Amino acid sequence: MSLIHKLTEWLLEKEEDLAKSCTVPMQEIEYQLAKVEAQKAKIQKEYEEAMAELNHVQERLEKIKNIETLRCQNTTEK
Repeated sequence: MSLIHKLTEWLLEKEEDLAKSCTVPMQEIEYQLAKVEAQKAKIQKEYEEAMAELNHVQERLEKIKNIETLRCQNTTEK
């Protein structure tokens, strides 16, 4: 487990303990939730863009492969 993950888990445990004693302001929790949701949306968008680019590259490579296969088959048949 990475150090950042361990620290995040520790902080969340401490906040949970504080919430049980009603010492965490609700607006702080809502603020943190909004930040997490924004980060998730950003990462989702980056993921979708990266996947679209990889799909495009894959399609181009498949096309090149098909062209080369057909060309080589025609050359060997002659």
